[in-house]
Amino acid sequence: MPTTKKEQLYFGLMMCSGMVVFMTFYNLYMHGLLETLSWRNILVQLILTFSIAFILESFIVGPIAKKIAFSLPYDKSKKLFVIVSVAFFMVCGMVLCMSLYGLGTAYLSNPLMSGSWLENYYSLVFQNFIFAFPLQLLIVGPIVRFLFQKFVKDKGVVKPDYY
Repeated sequence: MPTTKKEQLYFGLMMCSGMVVFMTFYNLYMHGLLETLSWRNILVQLILTFSIAFILESFIVGPIAKKIAFSLPYDKSKKLFVIVSVAFFMVCGMVLCMSLYGLGTAYLSNPLMSGSWLENYYSLVFQNFIFAFPLQLLIVGPIVRFLFQKFVKDKGVVKPDYY
């Protein structure tokens, strides 16, 4: 786990990158847009989504999720409890926020969407949560923690040879 601001930045960039890539392709697939959008449009969407997600994760959702997770009465010396607790609250916050973002972009691109805004939002939140939480716990989280430990935490930030 990151201990310094610099490590938190690297960890956040890594985690956010992984989740945004998977969640973007998942949502494009679920809405039948993978075959219709060009790779250029998908890349633009990834960059825009990553920017918004990283700002939300860094300044709003992350601090709130950590505050809630660490205020709960459980044994914080057990790393697994901390990881699951923080991951749960991070996923909840990010799914609530990014589903709102996704719904907003969907309405902008197709203003004649069927169903009420609230129905569509709750449906999207449910659909995203059931994919994002296992993705975070079983795939992206472990991979990012491994890579973070191997390349950032153990060695410090990799420096060029000319130093």
